[in-house]
Amino acid sequence: MKDLLLPLLACLTLGLAPFAPEPHLFGKLRWVWGGAHGMAPIDWFDLLMHGAPWVWLAVAAARALRRARTRE
Repeated sequence: MKDLLLPLLACLTLGLAPFAPEPHLFGKLRWVWGGAHGMAPIDWFDLLMHGAPWVWLAVAAARALRRARTRE
């Protein structure tokens, strides 16, 4: 569980920043789901950077679950 602390902190800070008026990641994902019309390369890079902590958290959670299952 301790292995999830840093990825979770990254998700809550970098993954959601800036927080107002909505988390930046949500706006980018909505843009992609809407067809991504007008997205420049910098927008794709921005999506990658704000999404990376969430991928890190998913990988860390999967590893923690795998370790917990092998200990049983």
